[in-house]
Amino acid sequence: MTWFRKEKKRLVGHKRELPPDVWAKCDGCGEIVYREKLAENFSVCLTCGHHFRIDPGDYADLLLDNAFEEEYDAELRSVDPLEFVGPTPYAERYARALKKSVTKEAVLTGAGHIHSRPVKFGVMDFGFIGGSMGSVVGEKIARVAERALEAQQPLILVSASGGARMMEGVLSLMQMAKTSSALGRLHKSRVPYVSILTHPTTGGVTASFAMLGDVIIAEPGALIGFAGPRVIEQTIGQELPDGFQRSEFLLEHGMVDMVVPRPELKSTVSRLLGHMVDGQGG
Repeated sequence: MTWFRKEKKRLVGHKRELPPDVWAKCDGCGEIVYREKLAENFSVCLTCGHHFRIDPGDYADLLLDNAFEEEYDAELRSVDPLEFVGPTPYAERYARALKKSVTKEAVLTGAGHIHSRPVKFGVMDFGFIGGSMGSVVGEKIARVAERALEAQQPLILVSASGGARMMEGVLSLMQMAKTSSALGRLHKSRVPYVSILTHPTTGGVTASFAMLGDVIIAEPGALIGFAGPRVIEQTIGQELPDGFQRSEFLLEHGMVDMVVPRPELKSTVSRLLGHMVDGQGG
């Protein structure tokens, strides 16, 4: 009578697998988040408010009415002036970054509108060699600042960087002075500049254009500073306070003006521009 018996299928080793891009684990609370719901909330965890890293194009979509209406200086490319070798030759690393990145450099600049107000806009790409500032990044930031000055339009920059691109040596460090000088001319002409700091914003970017905004906004929980906490602890031989170099700590100590959740960024920037340009809140 064995033909009446139904054999139970062995399920061990046959677990149903979901595509890996359906779920994401939150670094803030450890929750497993449905990516579609996460995207609807601007990549902010619905449980704890942790801000996931997003791409430059996502920031353009978030802050601008119709994303970039014109891109500036897309053809600029870095060179290898020092023929830097290291563990990975700079030329090889740069070619690899070019191949996998849409932005083709660590910053994307252009023009757009925020609530119908024309602005010049730049956003950094941490995925391109750690958002490092080389000669092209500095040149593009300086040029978009000059365009803002010429057009008398507000400048908005979104930073995310590991610092200077040391494979370019002193040429990279010179970009701190170049960008600061361009923004100084913007300030002198009373053209508004709003700086938005995201996780992480460190090194030479923090030491130059990121901290020179007329208003400095930080996303919640972003790491912001020059040297990293571990380096500072090793240098001074002391344990750092809880939350050191995070947005909220910097706000408490007067280093940033506002900590603004990502869903509120556009309305906040629009309101600030209303105050600075029109003397109104809208």
